[in-house]
Amino acid sequence: MLLAGSRPRSDQDASLMMGHKTLLQVGGVAMVLRPLKALLDSPAIDRVTVVTQDIAALQAVLPKESRVTLDRSEATIAATIADSIGRGDLHYPALVTTADHALLDPAMIAEFTTAAAGADLAIGVVEEGNLLARFPGSKRTWLGFKGGRYSGANLFAFGSDHVLGAIEHWREVEQNRKKGWRVLAALGPALLLGAVFKLRTIQQSADAVGRKLGMTIRIVVLTDPKAAIDVDKPADHVLVEAILRGEA
Repeated sequence: MLLAGSRPRSDQDASLMMGHKTLLQVGGVAMVLRPLKALLDSPAIDRVTVVTQDIAALQAVLPKESRVTLDRSEATIAATIADSIGRGDLHYPALVTTADHALLDPAMIAEFTTAAAGADLAIGVVEEGNLLARFPGSKRTWLGFKGGRYSGANLFAFGSDHVLGAIEHWREVEQNRKKGWRVLAALGPALLLGAVFKLRTIQQSADAVGRKLGMTIRIVVLTDPKAAIDVDKPADHVLVEAILRGEA
């Protein structure tokens, strides 16, 4: 599933374009087409459902490809995924990523899906040192744990209906995704305190959440630091364009 909707706030990229954020030009093409091509080029992906609030805008740029379908999204990411599971449109194992993941490539997808196999939920992340060694000026949202700090890579794998419990929690925290402590607090005070005092590694923290929700959660630390760079603000757009030109 490729999430190509808009959040219920004005995107910071609004000054860069007119219209839908995912149609922002990145590397000479509409941004949504870049992760879509990576998914279609990946042997691990059978088909792609693109979800958005603006069907007409996306219809105009998506390729006429039998493996690609377009569907209307709900108001939030969590609601969209829950609705798709409820209707039986999302089949396991399922990969979920976002249309602003402009640097996604088949190698990232292969590494992630291989490591995610067998888990009810897998979450892709990038370690801080790895990212900053390559892109020292990049500004990310970091969550700290024993052994390191990590930023999300906008890659999620769902392996079974057990993920529904996690999606309910996602509903509570997705509006606070840039405030790491609120995300952790919503998942339980023990997890928040464990992160504050660096008592657990990121996987140990995921295991604790998984036990609470009755599911297995696997953290996949990706080797390519570009996996953590999405186009969420104008500075990201500048960085991604520089990376694509080989200048970063």
